[in-house]
Formats: sequence, C-alpha cells, structure tokens
Amino acid sequence: MSKKVVEVKTLKVGKYVIIGGEASKITSLQTSSPGKHGAAKARVEASGIFDGQKRNFVKPVDSKCDVPMIDKRLGQVLSIMGKNDVQLMDLETYETFDIPIPDELKGKLNEGSEVDYIMAMGKKKLMRIKG
Repeated sequence: MSKKVVEVKTLKVGKYVIIGGEASKITSLQTSSPGKHGAAKARVEASGIFDGQKRNFVKPVDSKCDVPMIDKRLGQVLSIMGKNDVQLMDLETYETFDIPIPDELKGKLNEGSEVDYIMAMGKKKLMRIKG
C-alpha cells in the first residue's frame, strides 16, 4: 500500500484521501472554528474510487490523515473477455492483467484501443478510452 501522511488542512476538493481503508476522491470540504478556545475542524466528504460509496470524517485541521499514491497509466486492450472483463497490457512495463469494465465503457471498447487506467493501494480501475 503506497500512501503518504499529510495534515487535514492541506486537503483540497478533487484530490484523494484514504477513509476507512479505501482510496476516495474528495467531493466536499468544509472548515469551521467553533469558538474562543476550540480548534478548527474540517468535515471531509468523499466517494470511493473503486466502489463508489460515499464516506466522510470530521477531524481537527492540525491532525494527520493518509493520502493514497495514485498512479495513472496507459494500457492497450488485448482481448475482451465476455461482457464484464478485459485483458490489458501496460504500455510501459508490458505486463498483462485482467480488469473489470466499468458500466460507462461497456460496448465502447475495441481490441487494440488505448485506455487510461489508475492503480492505487493494490487495485486497478479502467478510467477512459484514449482518443
């Protein structure tokens, strides 16, 4: 699991954070300072990259949280296996692996086409078709 530790105050909408052991993309970020001696708190709402579930947490802005290292890569479709899986080859390392097809890309993939995919915390997800 490749991750780094950052302070909550450095997080931004559109960036990534680990909530409950899952890599998630931040959709909403609110900060509030409650009073004279209270510490400022941040409320972070995010949706999971791989499962789409909504998650959130509330922490003081000075506390630490984990951020996943997202690796964006380019691959080529070698074969389409049924309706749900595709075999990809990484264009840098020439490694081949099977990956599920997201609902929005079903029926649009062709053998030989180039695609973008991401790797985070040992999981892979097909993002979009190049070109």
